[in-house]
Order: sequence, then C-alpha cells, then structure tokens
Amino acid sequence: MIEKEIKSKSEKVFPNGKDLGGASQNILIIGAGLCGSLLALRLGQRGYNVAVYEMRPDLRKVDISAGRSINLAFSDRGNKAMKLVGIDEKVNQLCIPMHGRMIHDANGNTFQSNYSGRDHEYINSISRGGLNALLLDEAEQHKNVSIYFNKKCTSVDFEKTTARFTDYRTKEEFIEDADIIIATDGAGSAMRKSYYLGKKFLFSFSQSYLSHGYKELSILPKPNGGYKIHKNALHIWPRKSFMLIALPNLDGSFTVTLFLSYDDGEYNFNNLTDEKIVLEFFQKEFPDALALMPNLTDDFFENPTAPLGTIKCSPWHYKGNTLLMGDAAHAIVPFYGQGMNASFEDIVEFDAVLNKHKGDWETVFQEYEKSRKKDTDAIADLAIDNFHEMKDHVANPIFQEKRKIEMALEKHFPKEYASKYSLVTFNEDIGYREAMLRGRAQDKAILNMLSDGVISPSDDIQLILDKVKNETEAILEDDRIAGLR
Repeated sequence: MIEKEIKSKSEKVFPNGKDLGGASQNILIIGAGLCGSLLALRLGQRGYNVAVYEMRPDLRKVDISAGRSINLAFSDRGNKAMKLVGIDEKVNQLCIPMHGRMIHDANGNTFQSNYSGRDHEYINSISRGGLNALLLDEAEQHKNVSIYFNKKCTSVDFEKTTARFTDYRTKEEFIEDADIIIATDGAGSAMRKSYYLGKKFLFSFSQSYLSHGYKELSILPKPNGGYKIHKNALHIWPRKSFMLIALPNLDGSFTVTLFLSYDDGEYNFNNLTDEKIVLEFFQKEFPDALALMPNLTDDFFENPTAPLGTIKCSPWHYKGNTLLMGDAAHAIVPFYGQGMNASFEDIVEFDAVLNKHKGDWETVFQEYEKSRKKDTDAIADLAIDNFHEMKDHVANPIFQEKRKIEMALEKHFPKEYASKYSLVTFNEDIGYREAMLRGRAQDKAILNMLSDGVISPSDDIQLILDKVKNETEAILEDDRIAGLR
C-alpha cells in the first residue's frame, strides 16, 4: 500500500484530541501483555491519553496460551508495582504461595529447600492470563485509556513518532501517530527492529540462546479438584544437564515445564520424536512425575518446543519520542522467576523518574535508562546462573550445606544477613546489580570456607556469621580493586 493511502486514525484512538500539553499528551503503547497493560494503567492514572495496540486477540475472550507458560513466579518487586497502582489485594487473590523448592531425586525421594530463613519471605505462583486480564480490566476503567486487539505493529518511524499497523481481521494497513510511543511488545519487538534497521543512530543489540529449549506439560488435578503433589512449593526434578519443574495453579493442576537440550545427551528434543521414546525417557528420568501425568504424550506432541534466549540492547530510547520497556528492552531466561517482576519494576522506576522530570520526555528517558539498564543486565546474568543452579547444583551436597547455613543465618539474624536469592527476590529496595555483586561474593565466601573446612553447618551460628561477613567484605574489596564494582 502506498504511504499516502495509509491514513492515521488518531482522532478515534485519542478521543480527547492531540497535543493538549502536560499530562493530556497522547501516548501510544505497543503491546498489551503484562508490562504494557500495567503501563497503560499507571499512565491512565496519571491522566495521559493512552492507546494500546495488541497483535493478539483479547485473552479475556479467547484462549491464546498455546503452550506458553500459563503461570509465573510473582515476588516482592512485582508486588511493589501492584501497590503503586493500588491493586495488590486483588492480585493476592490470584496467588499460590510457594515457600521453597521441592527437590525430586531420581529415586522419587523428595526434600524441601526453603527460599528464605524468614517465614514471611516466599514467592507466588500466579496465572499469567488471570493477572493480564485483571490489568486490562483495571486499565479500561479509565476513560482516557483505549485498548485495541488484533492489530500488529510492523514498524515504527521513530523520527516522526508514528507506528504502522496491520489489522489481522480486515488486513487493512494504517498508521498511528502520538506524542510518545512506548514499545512493550516483547522479545520480538517491532520498534527495536526498527531501531536496528533504521541505522539513524548507533544502536547495539545482542541476542543469545541457550542450547536448551522448553516444552509446557501438565499435571492435572485429582478428580475432586485436589493437588496430586504438595501445593505450596516449586517442584524441581534436577538431572544435571536438564530438568523438569512444576508450578501450582488455582484449579488443582500444575504447569510442568521440561528444559532439555535440542541436540546433546542421550535424550534431547530432536530425538524425542515418538510416544515410545518419550515414555522411555520419563520412565528413566522422572518416574514419579510420569505416574502423575497420564496425559504426557498428548501434551508433549500438541505443545511447541520453544527457545530460551537473552536480549540486551542500547539505547532504549530515541530522543524524547520513543522508548523500549520490559522484554522489548531486556528479555531474559526464566530461571530466577524475575522476567515479569523485572518488567513490573521497570514501571516503578519509570514512574519515579517521571515524577522528577514530568514533561521533559528526553530527560525522563535518559535518566530512566541510565539508572535501570545496569540492573536489567544484572538480572539477565543472574538468570543464566540460576539455570545451572536449578538443574544441577541444588542436588550437590556442598550446595545443600551452603543453603542450610544461609537458612540458619537468615533465621537467627533476619536483619543482618540475606542470601543472594533473598537479595534478588525479597529486597525490592536493592537494585539487581547490587544484589548480584553482594550475593555472588557471599556465595563465594561460604563455598570457599566449606571446601576448606573453615566452617561447617554444626558450628556456632554467630561465629559463622562473623566469618561470612569478613570473607564477603574481603571479596568485595578485591572486586573493587579489580574494577568489578
């Protein structure tokens, strides 16, 4: 279609008109997923005219899961965003507390490793669709927020602040303009692609994949709606080079995810091609899980195998016109349970910068990226670390000793010690980068002293704390000298 034939629909999209100034400015959000719908809600609360375009159908009317994770880990950083928009109590009703990891060994034995030595610290399993629907409903309560579905963004002209869309139903192409465009359209972001292809400014982009992919499976509820395994835990079957995990759902089912190499090992996604070998694989590696999954082969061959990747890029913005946010700016692998939480925290951080520089969008975007990017890079790296921890280290005796010590330290000294996991997951007022640097130093300190026999779980707990603190500070000082901090 010729450019002049493509008409803007701004008068309909922004019924209050354009260029009214101040908080009445028009903001176009690309993507109505978790990040986009929360952003629309917050900007709507602030009085901006907001139009959201989503390529998928309305998930409140159509099931669009299609093998995509239907539940996610929700923790303190995400809840801070829910408090910001005033819906934390409603979100809590969608949550199932998970107090720790339930480890399943190859013989079907289990033990629970808690996430924290403090009883009030735990993560939650939450329905992706349920939370997204709630955020959409809350956003649409504001008359200045409009949400449009089945509209795919194909490109963004970041100099003109316009976006080109295709309507999936009518196949019509059209262009929307706005004062500000914010892309929350995920790892495949159309605006990020436009930044890259536009070559109008220096844009750095990296995309890296693990050699593993993932496939969604399920444990169905008991006939009476009950849970077949312990409800309040994240279940893990660690097998060194691969693993199975399961998170509970409100209906009594568990969403089960297999993380497995595409090519390596005796069993991999490329050779699990028929029912016989799939059942053989599960019988050998996950016999207790197989006993709970009579629907295994149906799920296995109906649901897609998807890749696991990390995206980093910069800059996230172009002048004061356009901005990338959430997975569009920093997609990560799911192994710290922080992808959604990090995207929600984006909005908390963005809102704080907006409070300081309201009306000066270029300064808002610059300051937001300057303060935020170091933390999103850190959680991306931590997520890779946790992949190796979950599939292998959790079953390692020295790692289990380390966790015993950490749990004891957190229980006896709740205000003096927090493990790396706690710093990342439960300390929402500490940035991811600071949590990573301190957490890694603590891990190194404890593991070194365990290996050298300097400490053991049976030692006096105060003595252990003093030694861990001293060794941690020594490691952090070495890092400072080496320029790693």
